[in-house]
Amino acid sequence: MSHDDWPLWEVFVRSRRGLSHTHAGSLHAPDAELALRNARDLYTRRAEGVSIWVVPSAAVAASSPDEKDAFFDPAADKPYRHPTFYDIPEGVRHL
Repeated sequence: MSHDDWPLWEVFVRSRRGLSHTHAGSLHAPDAELALRNARDLYTRRAEGVSIWVVPSAAVAASSPDEKDAFFDPAADKPYRHPTFYDIPEGVRHL
């Protein structure tokens, strides 16, 4: 398998414990192990990560931005899903 045939991997990094993983970027690698190593070298050079996920891009399912209104419209009639009816106390972080 040549470099041109390597699958694309999506990289997610968690910068500190208690935070969520965030998408850091993409890279090509022949397998998950090498994708993890390359992601570590590329996206956490200054030791800013505590955890890395790599996911084959082909395994990611996503909604289309063009269908945003129709896709997210059903959530608009469920106000209980949004914490807008109470105050968040001071000092609460990462909510």
